[in-house]
Amino acid sequence: MVEIKRESPVRFGVTPRQSEVRDNWTVALEYDDEGQGPWIVDLSHKTRWDLQDSNVGDFTPCDLPVPAAPGQSRLAGGTLVNRMNRTQASIYHLGTAAPVMPDDSGYTDVGEATLCVALFGPDAFLVAEKLTNLDLLDPAKTPPFLLQGPFCHVPCQIVPLEKHAEGGGGFLMTCSRGYGDSMVAAIFKAGAEFGLRPAGENRFAAWLAALVE
Repeated sequence: MVEIKRESPVRFGVTPRQSEVRDNWTVALEYDDEGQGPWIVDLSHKTRWDLQDSNVGDFTPCDLPVPAAPGQSRLAGGTLVNRMNRTQASIYHLGTAAPVMPDDSGYTDVGEATLCVALFGPDAFLVAEKLTNLDLLDPAKTPPFLLQGPFCHVPCQIVPLEKHAEGGGGFLMTCSRGYGDSMVAAIFKAGAEFGLRPAGENRFAAWLAALVE
């Protein structure tokens, strides 16, 4: 059986200092001169599922109950579950290894069809303010929570995972993979004044570990 190399839709234009091949994806672990933040990390290799069912609230993917109301999210270990609407949820597996997708017709693997990036660190939300009118720092909401709407005029799912009054913290963003090049270009243009740099999965993993410990 021939293994097909998987290509990320996200290109940073620089070669990582350290990388590895994982499930046919080339995963950047670290870049030279990642700086002090903010950072953008390509997570397109992470497994992501869509779940649709008229009783979606009764499901517990990876033993994590689907939240009761649209816009709510749950994060435990390396799994993030987001309630999208009455019948739909999205599931992101953010750890190194992802479980096998359940044998249920309601689940669809959307990893190949979408891109996924994390934007976090000092001034991450100031970068986002230049690219979306969505309120990622809504004081009435406690991270994690799901927003659905335009980012760079593209329909996206955005999940703030951490927020601070001074602009620190960060979020995940996913959208159709066809927007990869233009999305990344817009983010880097918006982040230039804040020193936005590409970073590898190691930096994201350290940030995530601090959130779920």
